[in-house]
Amino acid sequence: MSMNSATINATSTHGGQEAAVMLDCQALTRTYSEGPQDLTVLDKLNLQVRAGERVAIVGSSGSGKTTLLNLLGGLDRPSEGRVVIAGEPLSGLNEAALGSFRNRYIGFVYQFHHLLAEFTAVENAALPLIIRGQSKKAAEQRAMQILERVGMQPRADHKPGELSGGERQRVAIARALVTDPSLVLMDEPTGNLDQTTAATILALMDELAKESACAFVIVTHDVSLAAHQDRVLKLDAGKLVEQAPAL
Repeated sequence: MSMNSATINATSTHGGQEAAVMLDCQALTRTYSEGPQDLTVLDKLNLQVRAGERVAIVGSSGSGKTTLLNLLGGLDRPSEGRVVIAGEPLSGLNEAALGSFRNRYIGFVYQFHHLLAEFTAVENAALPLIIRGQSKKAAEQRAMQILERVGMQPRADHKPGELSGGERQRVAIARALVTDPSLVLMDEPTGNLDQTTAATILALMDELAKESACAFVIVTHDVSLAAHQDRVLKLDAGKLVEQAPAL
């Protein structure tokens, strides 16, 4: 079904009841000025994701997947339409309020880890909590718990330059999860991971979705990763199309 006029609706339940809508996008459009013509990357796109739901978004390179993630996370503003997270329209927040909102509700996993080179793994993972105002000790205690869950506790005192690409990505995933976010946005999260480690991350995502009703939106080219999610949507010509049910 094309999303030209209809919303692709969330289907998740939590605790036997239909879960609340965590992410709601309505008529989301992003247009860029390219010389004499405008380039529309996203065209009146609609999407709902419920608490505890895991949604994969696939599509060819250049289809606008990263643009969509940036809009969902409030890192960019839509040309038209709106993004509502946990009942809060992002358009109503100024930059300072938006930064605080992201820290409270949203976790990000980028295609590239963006770790701070001078900080250890545990310091990098704890940073969002320190920004929130927690003490360094409390933040690092929480960070160690998450690092253990992604298999990185033994490497917690190592800096990014001393870690492999896959290890750095696991630290980035821990950093995204350390605040217990309501929504996690992931851009190719398993791209640098071996098969065993990727399976560990998948299991952790499953656990968090069930335990805390965390919602996940995952942009990926990994067919196996997409198939493990609750829904798979394809971004094509600026719109989302529902794919075959995940395996």
